[in-house]
Amino acid sequence: NFHNKEPKVAKKWVEIDNYFAKKLVESNPFISEPDKIYVEKLLVEKDKSYHIWGKIFSGETSHDFWVPKVAIIKEQKVNEVSVDYSKYSNRPPLSHQKEAIEKLLAYDKFILADDMGLGKTTSTIIAALESGVKKILIICPASLKLNWEREIKNYSDRPIYICEGKKYEEADFVISNYDIIKNFHDTKEKKNSQILKSNFDLVIIDEAHYISNVQAQRTKLINDITDKVKKIWLLTGTPITSRPINYYNLLRIVDNPVAQNWMAYVIRYCEGYQFNVGGGRKIWNVQGASNLEELRDRISRQVLRRLKTDVLDLPEKIITPVYLRLYSKFYEELMGEYYDWYNKQNESNSISVQFTKLTKVRQVIAEDKVPHTIEIAENIIEQGKKVIIFSNFTEPLRKIYEHFGKKAVYLDGTTSKPARQKAVDDFQEDEKIMVFCGNIKAAGVG
Repeated sequence: NFHNKEPKVAKKWVEIDNYFAKKLVESNPFISEPDKIYVEKLLVEKDKSYHIWGKIFSGETSHDFWVPKVAIIKEQKVNEVSVDYSKYSNRPPLSHQKEAIEKLLAYDKFILADDMGLGKTTSTIIAALESGVKKILIICPASLKLNWEREIKNYSDRPIYICEGKKYEEADFVISNYDIIKNFHDTKEKKNSQILKSNFDLVIIDEAHYISNVQAQRTKLINDITDKVKKIWLLTGTPITSRPINYYNLLRIVDNPVAQNWMAYVIRYCEGYQFNVGGGRKIWNVQGASNLEELRDRISRQVLRRLKTDVLDLPEKIITPVYLRLYSKFYEELMGEYYDWYNKQNESNSISVQFTKLTKVRQVIAEDKVPHTIEIAENIIEQGKKVIIFSNFTEPLRKIYEHFGKKAVYLDGTTSKPARQKAVDDFQEDEKIMVFCGNIKAAGVG
């Protein structure tokens, strides 16, 4: 079928996947596993394989053999990096953030997996500005969209657009949350995709563990987008050690060699095995973890992970306000009533009376924050951290507590002294209790 094909001369050794190397040993009388093969000529390229004229060990005579494409490890291109940090003197990055910036700039596709609180957003924005790209798409949870906008404005006055609902406009920075990506991109109608028409030079995916499930619709959508983009940076605080299968799609997106072959990955790193479920059907169990040191070593070129305990230049405490848009007609009504009352009063009105009048408004705001607070807390739990949530108001706090159920403890003014101590002890000592919900007056001391 391919006798008319002109062979391509290569004359070079190329690195191969260790799963394929093991298969070679199984089917050939080799003493050791090869890590490279010599490609003298590429005879034929098919959809999933190469027909090669070459050899597996240097002492062999050249011969022809087939190699799956996924077995060939592509050489990673590393960009040269030089950053003038004096431009960012208004908010200078810390030394560990400079390392992250330079890693992102060195690789077109990279995973920044630093522990939460180490400033992944700041590092990524400076790297994006230094990369010279013109159009950037940022995909993040809904509760972080305004934070991204504010962080960008700390370092640049380039145009920013935040997508809401079905509204989409062109800008240097376009920020969208995961849940509405489907409004701007359809895998079946790609010619009408507003995102693909924008020709983004860089896609930044924040809290990238949101796309770890390859079966989820949003994962399929985002995979479809990233397949068309040259530069992709993924941000996540989730450690790989918890469940390596959750890292597979992230590693696939950044073209890491270990993710070229799903079966090889799950067998080697997830203790993957098949079992019968009846009717002749077999399914995979891939929830385990194995050979983690090897996995960390093999992905180290494209993944940077530091813990807070590893970083020496951090301040004692980092306070990060999270800004949200308020959508509440009730809020507008209450503020209207407040202003009507305020405009009729004289200047002698005490602050305490005004504060009382505004308490209802504060309660409405607290209610509006509940879903966002839950989203942020779930993100933190996903990263293996415990969360303390304080509130002035009982009803919103109860809703949060009820959402987390057995993972949470609760403490307010009605809680008895023994029950208070038990809540504190359980939160500190029980590995399954991840959330502490406390009224700020009752639980804010001691």
